[in-house]
Amino acid sequence: MASQLHADEAQFGTLIFEDHFERNESQELKDEPGNEWTTSSDKTAAGNKEVDLRDGAMYIYTHKDANHATSVRHAFAFTDGTIGLRFKLEAEDDSLMLNYADLGLKSVHAGHLFKVLVNHEGVKIADQKTGEMNLKLRNAKKNGALTNEQRKLVLSKGKTFDHPVSLNEWHQVYVTVAGETITCTIDGETVGSFASEGFAHETKTLLRLLVARNAYVDDVKIWRKK
Repeated sequence: MASQLHADEAQFGTLIFEDHFERNESQELKDEPGNEWTTSSDKTAAGNKEVDLRDGAMYIYTHKDANHATSVRHAFAFTDGTIGLRFKLEAEDDSLMLNYADLGLKSVHAGHLFKVLVNHEGVKIADQKTGEMNLKLRNAKKNGALTNEQRKLVLSKGKTFDHPVSLNEWHQVYVTVAGETITCTIDGETVGSFASEGFAHETKTLLRLLVARNAYVDDVKIWRKK
């Protein structure tokens, strides 16, 4: 299906990772996504299961006792490149966030570099390195000391694009990072591009799929351009 939607995937560079989730779990009590994926459930959901392999796809959901959105993580390494995957949302409140991180970067909270959030209404692209997750700005907000100038700065670091996404159907998304610009396409249509200096961070090393409610994910691919 993905190849039909985007026949020129070769333009994305060298394929460095792919996962089609064609495997089974050995038990149903704990997360067992396999293929070197890790999850946050031990820390945020008291070890309760929040990831399930179903019919050749990964179903991610947030347990009722969790104190944070479910995070499903995989290491990678590129400066410029593309991440593609298929996703399916069940309800209007569902969303899927592709969060790019560098845990070695200590000027931001939890390594957050930037995010691409997809829901049934569209896509938001945001630079977190120089925006909301920058420790200086984040701490000022927590302490109620964020200035109007800082508030405007944070708001300028993201952009939302309207693009209705039908529920209970599979969709193909590609997120391409090229220097200071991120471009997102869904089902072969360019949703939007946004430029910010944080996107050019040289060492992008961790993909986190963050799900606050429920989402299906399949056919994850990562290409390195440089």
